[in-house]
Amino acid sequence: MKEQAEPSGQDWTRFDARTDEERLAAALADPDAQPLTEADMARMPRTPRASIIRRAFRLTQEEFSERFRIPLGTLRDWEQGRKEPDAAARAYLIVIARNPTAVAEALNPVA
Repeated sequence: MKEQAEPSGQDWTRFDARTDEERLAAALADPDAQPLTEADMARMPRTPRASIIRRAFRLTQEEFSERFRIPLGTLRDWEQGRKEPDAAARAYLIVIARNPTAVAEALNPVA
């Protein structure tokens, strides 16, 4: 009995028959899919992930947007990968992540 292909049309029979070591060797042999080196990682910009920061504070998108005065649409674009924060926004996200209380107090001073 012939095994059926996945809905995508891909037959994984040969792949499934390989050991983990054979799969790794085949992946490393592909010149278009080489792993990142330490040098690659060092030169890549670190972009703070708004969604991770927001979830760490257990805030909804609406709450995070309101508290830190980030337009809701902008926050959603960042979280859904449609846009990347610019340099100023990245710096702001770092400050929010490191000292959210100070940011909130600065934005909403007590009279």
